[in-house]
Amino acid sequence: MHIAVFLQHYHTPDCPTAGRPYALVERLGRDHEVTVITTRAWEDTRTAHRFPWAPSGVDLVRFDVPYANTMSAPRRLGAFLHYAARAVRNGLQMSRPDVILGSSTPLTAAAAAGLVARTRGVPWIFEVRDLWPAFPIQMGAVPDVGLHGLLRWGESRLYQSAAHVVTVSPDMERHVRVRAPNAPATTLAYGADPTVLETVGEEARRSLTEHLSPERRFLVLYAGTFGRANAIPTLLDAARRLVDARSDVLVALTGRGHHAPLVEQAARRHDAIRRLPPLPYPDTLALFERADLSLVPFLDRPVLAANAPSKFFDSLAVGTPVVVTNPGWTRRFVERHGCGWFVPPESPEALANRVRTVLTSPADARTRAVHNARDAARRHFDRDVMLDRYTALVEDVAEGPPSRE
Repeated sequence: MHIAVFLQHYHTPDCPTAGRPYALVERLGRDHEVTVITTRAWEDTRTAHRFPWAPSGVDLVRFDVPYANTMSAPRRLGAFLHYAARAVRNGLQMSRPDVILGSSTPLTAAAAAGLVARTRGVPWIFEVRDLWPAFPIQMGAVPDVGLHGLLRWGESRLYQSAAHVVTVSPDMERHVRVRAPNAPATTLAYGADPTVLETVGEEARRSLTEHLSPERRFLVLYAGTFGRANAIPTLLDAARRLVDARSDVLVALTGRGHHAPLVEQAARRHDAIRRLPPLPYPDTLALFERADLSLVPFLDRPVLAANAPSKFFDSLAVGTPVVVTNPGWTRRFVERHGCGWFVPPESPEALANRVRTVLTSPADARTRAVHNARDAARRHFDRDVMLDRYTALVEDVAEGPPSRE
């Protein structure tokens, strides 16, 4: 069958970001004809050439719509609307698909998918990877000039019109069920695939080691976006407190985004704080594997407590325990499975103290957390299992009744 995927932020594992979107379209392309309607925005971020830009069975329709985390809110909105307009036009002109998958972020990408599905009379799946419009509203990016209520109404209508809603965390699914009680919803977490570590050669591994410090015994890692939501100032404050108090700890940060200048400044001032260049996804996994502990901080916003950071799954999959600041499902998960710790958000002293406590705990306690991390990831976040379930869901929707109004 023919599957159309509306995905503004398409990339491959050769880029410094999550691997699930690529893995999903690659999995769908094994058995079906897949058309991905996307942009070229991520192509320049490619730092390796180990994976084909378009997997077998996948056709990419790419638009020139620039986008970067460092853009201002108006420029990002312009990019979202530009993509949506071109995606709708292309979706109406392409050969009729059997099913459409629309993935947010942003909400406009899903709206474009829903509009094309309704016009062409085909069922569609709404993949919710971030809660919009709650996220931009709580981050202060959307002024309340009558827009908040309108956007929330549009969000609910999209949930209701989809044949199925796929979320990436249980708290997101709970949000969808509140906003649209009758909408069928399923959580399929990002998961992780440690087998991609096999693509990291010895030279790449040596290159990673060159950025680290052999004199410092413990490696604490942040690998992800340096975005506005990621509490980077809090993280850097905690890192300074930590390395000033302990001579055996190195804090490494890899990524890019809005707060990159702050990270660079901290790295220049403190030899035990290192900024690593953006890395391909498999190399980032190798860095997680090398770390003793990883940090997953966010700002104190209710919407962020529901999110599903890919770094959380990747860290656990290679056996690296995590410290989280989200008081939602990630806290419940690490505490239930003994694979990490929670500290209150935006509290650098609490974050530094927690890391110190973990690193000074008995070796057998740290070993137990490593085992728990791998075991929890294997049982709950196996990407192959998730993708098989996702593929079966897409096939069921395509064979079922048309989308509801």
